[in-house]
Amino acid sequence: MNIFQRLRRRTPLGWLQLSHEKSRLLVALSGIAFADVLMFMQLGFQTALYDSNTRLHRSLQADIILTSPQTRNLQSMSTFSRRRLYQAMDIPGVQSATGMYFNVITWKNPQTRRETAVLAIGFHPNQPAFNLPEVNQQLQSIKLLDTVLFDRGARGDYQEMIPQIDHGKTVTTEIDGRTITISGLFKIGASFGTDGSLITSDQNLLRLVPKRPSSSISLGLVKVKPGYDVKQVAETLRYYLKNDVRVLTHGEFIEFEHNFWRTNSPIGFIFSLGVSMGFVVGVIIVYQVLSADVNAHTREYATFKAIGYHNSYLLIVIFEEALILAILGFIPGLAVSLGLYQLTRTATNLPMYMTIIRAVQVLVLTIFMCAISGAIATRKLQAADPADMF
Repeated sequence: MNIFQRLRRRTPLGWLQLSHEKSRLLVALSGIAFADVLMFMQLGFQTALYDSNTRLHRSLQADIILTSPQTRNLQSMSTFSRRRLYQAMDIPGVQSATGMYFNVITWKNPQTRRETAVLAIGFHPNQPAFNLPEVNQQLQSIKLLDTVLFDRGARGDYQEMIPQIDHGKTVTTEIDGRTITISGLFKIGASFGTDGSLITSDQNLLRLVPKRPSSSISLGLVKVKPGYDVKQVAETLRYYLKNDVRVLTHGEFIEFEHNFWRTNSPIGFIFSLGVSMGFVVGVIIVYQVLSADVNAHTREYATFKAIGYHNSYLLIVIFEEALILAILGFIPGLAVSLGLYQLTRTATNLPMYMTIIRAVQVLVLTIFMCAISGAIATRKLQAADPADMF
């Protein structure tokens, strides 16, 4: 009888041995669930980091983005001369080139009257800058003096203010002693860098930041004429605008922000390290359980070897235990993580969502984690001589 026939007919020893020591099984499942929660949360925070900090980038209505070479990310924007937009208009294939102003400003929360920092964004209302219907439908309102739109996805105490604006009520607040009116809402959401955003006209923003020269812009939004290749136009812009302007396609601009948080920010490294630590913790916990199981059943395994069972059969028993632990530990880990995602999303307004891909990713990591533990735990069993065990 070969090994596969034995597998089909044999008693499920792995499950019987695990279930025999119920307290040990519960401890093992708790440890695996804890490791899974660690991995789920770190992966969730990492994805939220990238998604929240690129939501504004993805909403821009442009084919090519111009930035200063000193710009590191959206929260550390440097400026460049607006003359570069006029030069860009001379490039074949360029349909339009408009400027945007970004400034982190301090305003009084209209609800609590406490001062907090928000990102103010200004552009010419006659040249839409966002693929956001809520914004584009309210461009006329931001032409009014000292009028802004507010991000309903901002982090903070705005629960009373937002319904008032939704119902058409006038809400005012102050920025550096200047009274401003919030005429409408849009949604981009909070990020790791900012609690929220304001959108207004370029002239309104320059009034709010009087020391800023109008000739220095934060971003240039370039639209390409139909029929022209975006990458080719971008290459031409790089050649003519030289080194004082960074030229990026829309996709490259998003990836530029990704790379900052992934490689230049310590936060990205911390989340990656957290996933690795969760994995290592799981390996250690499962190894302790399986190693204790091997030691507790040494004589039984010796009997199997003495009557002719090969090491491969005994290894299958250990790996069966590892697989059972992985699946049973993953289920509560997933359930707890779903609750923590909801809690985090409510408390921070960060995009923490469970995805099928992430669930499968953590399940595979859990199985791999348990398989490594099983392989380590069986080393003693493979080298053992049945005669020495009795």
